[in-house]
Formats: sequence, C-alpha cells, structure tokens
Amino acid sequence: MSDLPRLSVPLASLRAFEAVARHGSVKRAAEEIGVTPSAVSHQLRLLEAGLGVDLLRRSGSGLVLTGAGAALAPELTAGFARILAAVGGVTAGRRTGPLRLSLLPTFAVHWLSPRLVSWPFARAGFDLLISTTQVAVDLGAGAADVAVRHGAGGWGDLVADLLFEEKVTLLARPDFAPADPAARRAAISRATLFLSEHRRENFARWNAGLPGGPVQPAATALVDSAGLGLKAAIDGAGITLAGREIASADLAAGRLVALFDHAVAGGGGYYLVAPPALSADRRVRALRRWLLAEAGRIPAA
Repeated sequence: MSDLPRLSVPLASLRAFEAVARHGSVKRAAEEIGVTPSAVSHQLRLLEAGLGVDLLRRSGSGLVLTGAGAALAPELTAGFARILAAVGGVTAGRRTGPLRLSLLPTFAVHWLSPRLVSWPFARAGFDLLISTTQVAVDLGAGAADVAVRHGAGGWGDLVADLLFEEKVTLLARPDFAPADPAARRAAISRATLFLSEHRRENFARWNAGLPGGPVQPAATALVDSAGLGLKAAIDGAGITLAGREIASADLAAGRLVALFDHAVAGGGGYYLVAPPALSADRRVRALRRWLLAEAGRIPAA
C-alpha cells in the first residue's frame, strides 16, 4: 500500500479554519477547540500563508468565506466528521465491551480468585476479560483497559489506587511443625525455602530482625513469583516468604499459617491502575469500588 501524501499545512490550522467557518466566529471556534482566540487567529494566518490564498475576509463585525474558503470548508467538515466517527467507534467498543483486566499471576490466583464469588457477574452489566502476566502491559497503547501492579506507585500518567500494602512473613502448611518455638526452628532447619527472586532482600531483612535470632533453612529454591512459593508451601514441599495480605484467603481457609508473629514491610503494595481517559468509565468505576471494598479501603456497598 502506498504512503499517504504529506499535508502541506498543519492539521491544527485546518481544524481551526473548519471551526471558524462553521461558527462564523473566531471566539466561538476557540471555545470549541479549547484554545485562545489569538491562537485560532494565528492558525488561520499559517493556513492562508501555506495555501497562498485568502480563506476569510472581514465583513462588518463578522467573517465571511471567500470562494476558496467556501470550497474548502465543507470538505473539511465532512473529513473531521469521519475521523470523529472512526474514533467514536473504537472508544464505544471499549466502553461497552468486556473490561480487559491485566493481573500479576500471584494476585490473580491468591487474592482475586477467592473473592470472585462476591463479584456481581449477573448485575455488573459487562464481562471481565482477565489475563495474567509478570510484565507491566502498556495501558496507554490499549494492551488492556486496567491493571493491578505491584510497587510503590508512580506509573507516569496512570491513575493509581492503592489496594493494600504488604507485610511479609514466613508461611507454611499448618501441619509443618508444632507450636513449640524450638521444634519449629528445628523443622525450618530441615526444610526448603521457596523464595521469590524478588523477595531475597525482604527475607534477609525479615531474618535479621527475627526475635530469638535468624533461622537457616536446609536449602533455598528461587522461584520467579511469590505465587509459586505459596503453592509449594500449600502442597507441603517447604516454606515460603510472602505477604500476609496476598495470602489472606489461604490463611483464613487454614491452608497456610505464619510460623512466627514477626513481619516486615514488603517494600510496596498492590495498585489498581488505569489510563486517565478510562478513569470515569462506568466499568472501571464499578471494578474500582468493588476492589477497594474487598481490600477494606472503603465500606462494602
């Protein structure tokens, strides 16, 4: 397919002229576009200079189109209408289609999945399309509509809502070791620690501050996510260091217990993030309210 020819004049100048021609007023055109009247006048001068013709002339207190302007204006109006219709078709699909939610695998499996029983699937009025990835997808490019990310916040222009911060601690299956502290430490010395490679500094800090002195597992297996460590601990393969908040459903169900009453800050939290253009979308607002309520940040509806 051949390339489109390049415009010889700025698109902003064409837009300014089209608005002036339609309204018959520089001031009203400026209000529509959202710029100052002087900026519109500047764009008109650029356009006429670029085309080498006069498009407007003063008539009393108003403006009238020249022959060249009268020929150009309706074509521009039709062209901009087609552009608006095309853009509207894309955004309408995003507003009415499934809400595409990108999640970290650990968050999806251990925090969200146990709570989906309370999501109002029948009443929400839209479907959820959930995908998981360790990579922060480009929401601005439309790879997904919203996402849950882990970190300290501050993702450019994205609107971010904190769901919860993390305190990490050592977790295991309830039958891993007896409650006696000495016996528990002995069991840890024979166990494998399944540790997310992103949690190595967290474990060192947790262990250094452990009352009674640090523990020394028999072996350490590095995994690429806290979710794999949690699954290994639930299956009885060993122990893991993870956030109490991300594992709250497993702790409440008795699948895991904290081996010590000792936790340290995990260095971040989980945030719901969305592009500013979608922050007022009814689907995003509904999901945001539900997630914040489930995280205890706002009262449940």
